[in-house]
Amino acid sequence: MVASKKFIPSLFTILNAFCGFMSAVAASNSEFNNAVYFIFFAVIFDMLDGMVARILKTSSDFGVELDSLSDVISFGFAPSFLLYNFFFKDYGEAGLAISAMIMAFSAIRLARFNVDLVGFNKDVFFGLPTPMAALTVCSYIMFVHGKMLNDETSRAFIFVVTIGISLLMVSKIRFAAIPALSMKTIKTRKLTFILIILGFILSVLTKGKAIFPISIVYILSGFIMTIADIKGRKRQPRNI
Repeated sequence: MVASKKFIPSLFTILNAFCGFMSAVAASNSEFNNAVYFIFFAVIFDMLDGMVARILKTSSDFGVELDSLSDVISFGFAPSFLLYNFFFKDYGEAGLAISAMIMAFSAIRLARFNVDLVGFNKDVFFGLPTPMAALTVCSYIMFVHGKMLNDETSRAFIFVVTIGISLLMVSKIRFAAIPALSMKTIKTRKLTFILIILGFILSVLTKGKAIFPISIVYILSGFIMTIADIKGRKRQPRNI
């Protein structure tokens, strides 16, 4: 029974990786919308594996490592492969290098996360979390590129999004972590849960179009948190 309980969160983690694989298959067939959908599904499974692990109290170092390996596939390789097939393959070797940045920097970010991890619950992350990086890129491709922006602006902006998101993943900017779902955290972090619920409802009502703006707001919140933290440390009196 104990062994089966430990396997349940890992099943969701494997489904996360499988969605990343299916996204790559869809992108290779120029089915770009399907490729994006599979990455969205991977994000859902990524949230579920941690939630289930906490509910069943089966969090482990093995689960952390498996989760990171799956994230590299779904939020590193899959978005890079999608970007290359969707846009950057027309730019030769330069396009190949730029599209690969998401994959390379997500691997670095996840390796750093595993090395720095102390315990299984965190209030903040240093560097943009890989699922949010993938959501930002994919929502841009599906809802913004060539739709909300004209062709020339889209061509310039996709470079900015790809390079900017890659660098943010390995930055020292602080980003709020999604709190563990429990009665205690719901009571102590009511505003956070209200914002999460509102973001989810807004995404559903707009059929996904709100995901990119929400991602940008989350990224901006990281800059605000970091600036506030720096100012707070400067105001602290020094011990003489």
